[in-house]
Amino acid sequence: MSYRKKIVELIIKSLNFGCDIFFYMKKIKYTLTFGLLFVFLCSFTGITEDVAAALKSGNAFKLSKFFQEKVDLTILDESDLISKLEAEQKLYAFFRENQPSNFEILHQGESKSGLEYTIGKLVTDNGNYRVSFYIKKTSNSEFIQQIIIDTE
Repeated sequence: MSYRKKIVELIIKSLNFGCDIFFYMKKIKYTLTFGLLFVFLCSFTGITEDVAAALKSGNAFKLSKFFQEKVDLTILDESDLISKLEAEQKLYAFFRENQPSNFEILHQGESKSGLEYTIGKLVTDNGNYRVSFYIKKTSNSEFIQQIIIDTE
């Protein structure tokens, strides 16, 4: 075999090897991109999904886990800044009178003051209610600052 043929074969092999490396690098790039995108999207859910599940099941105790010591609670025409325990008791009474069967998130966003908000529809055996809650984020936690339950 001549040197030219050997050189040509080596060049072809190196080109094929280069294509394999390119293929694997591209695969790694896409895997990392989709992985980071997944993590990024998951970070937006925070406590919102847990709060929605607690509303759907009418579980005032679960909902109160997301309160700080004071929460701004509005149920229909009654509004006040109350303690976590009082808010849990009022929500328990509301859910006892209006047994939820579903909660559907209609809209989410962020207010100008930096609070995340969620607006949803609470379906109960006594009718539908519009529920809004505002979540405040600190450096190491998230909590509900305000909940508003109003007739739809």
